[in-house]
Amino acid sequence: MEIAFAEWIPVTDASSVGEVRRTALSAAHRLGFDETRSGELALLATEASRNVLIHGGGGQVVLAGLNEGSGPLARILALDRGSGIRDLSQAMTDGYSTSGTMGGGLGAMKRIATVLEIFSGKTGTVVMLDLGRATQAEKLQIAGIAVPYPGERVCGDAWGTHVTSDRAVAMLVDGLGHGWGAAEAANEAIATFRQRAHLAPAEILDYTHDALRKTRGAVAAIAELRSKEQVVVFAGVGNICCSLVSKGASRSFVSHNGTLGLRVSKFQEFRADWPSDAVLILHSDGLQSKWDLLAYPGLIARHPAIIGGVLLRDFRRQRDDASVVVVKAA
Repeated sequence: MEIAFAEWIPVTDASSVGEVRRTALSAAHRLGFDETRSGELALLATEASRNVLIHGGGGQVVLAGLNEGSGPLARILALDRGSGIRDLSQAMTDGYSTSGTMGGGLGAMKRIATVLEIFSGKTGTVVMLDLGRATQAEKLQIAGIAVPYPGERVCGDAWGTHVTSDRAVAMLVDGLGHGWGAAEAANEAIATFRQRAHLAPAEILDYTHDALRKTRGAVAAIAELRSKEQVVVFAGVGNICCSLVSKGASRSFVSHNGTLGLRVSKFQEFRADWPSDAVLILHSDGLQSKWDLLAYPGLIARHPAIIGGVLLRDFRRQRDDASVVVVKAA
């Protein structure tokens, strides 16, 4: 699923809830939602951010606009580090509240949203809300999030995917530095990827290297999943991390030194088996690499956007753009 834009809004006080609502209305306009759907998105964003503030003691909301050619979809990720939801089924009941409110939050959100998924535990809660067209059942689920350096309006990280009946390819790019120059390099890399996505990962990187010579450069990684062969093929340049988590173990792939558009030592592909339970995670150096999915019981079975949201919430560095792409079997 291709991403059109993403906004990361810290939720620290009551005024933050208003900021989230205004951002949601702007996102609805960019996605071409009608008045009714725009109001629904604003309501979902307001309720989600209010829950983050009241129940989580603050946190973040990510508002993303998604489009893969079959219609627009808005996605909300509400992230907090509160004590979690003790009884999720009870919390979904209309009228139930632990904070003295009317208790219409989660129940109302469930009725409005196209998709509602919640992951909650001792480390906090992540609520994912989709509004728009229903996603089609597919063999693979792919979700990515790219958020800018704090204070920047553009993101120097970008990602893209290309999916056919027998293969899926995902690319993650980190333009050097941050701001407009980094975004220009990242966007040029994704544009090249879209033109060359039918090629092998190393070949795509080679073409991208040439395309980025007119920019400040970028680091990037590409993972290709071949469904018939049940293998993943990886190629990377620079400090993009790629890990394959399966059966309680994690394998990291090797990226070669260099910067696309400036200097590259070589392009090399690596292969690994793709088990049915595998989760593939790519992320830029805007995330720390010390994460462990197994430290979050049940997380590995959740939607890729939930997994990516947890990693961003708990391991994001605040001094750079940050991005993560998660791929797993549906």
